[in-house]
Amino acid sequence: MLGHIESLDLETRTGVIKHEDSFYEFHMDQWTSVAEPEVNDDVEFTLEDGQVIQVELVGTYLTPEPVKSQLTAVLLALFTGMVGGHRFYLGYWQIGLAMVAFTLITQGFGVVWGVVECFLLFSGHIHADAKGRPLKPFRKQEQNT
Repeated sequence: MLGHIESLDLETRTGVIKHEDSFYEFHMDQWTSVAEPEVNDDVEFTLEDGQVIQVELVGTYLTPEPVKSQLTAVLLALFTGMVGGHRFYLGYWQIGLAMVAFTLITQGFGVVWGVVECFLLFSGHIHADAKGRPLKPFRKQEQNT
């Protein structure tokens, strides 16, 4: 079934999914996606005897349009790459924090990491946000007719 996360309680590790006019409670143990759930995420869930047994993020299927911009990510990597600005923008909080820590520990050597990721973003090797949604390309893709 398809629905969206109506609410989350991080203390109890539970949430509520809304499907049409019905609400279903789930526990984080039933979450199967890599990215952490957030309120308003679109999800696919499985019921057994009226109880949620599996929940998976499906935002990319319900929202075919990309959410984050490749150009914005490239510019953030270029100007704030050593402190992981582009990673925070894309939702990769842990990598962003690692980049800040690395830059502080190495007294600025993290700029190399930021430059490398700027090229990876520009070339399309980093092509999705933390939720797995594709980035909006800054170059128009030519259609074959």
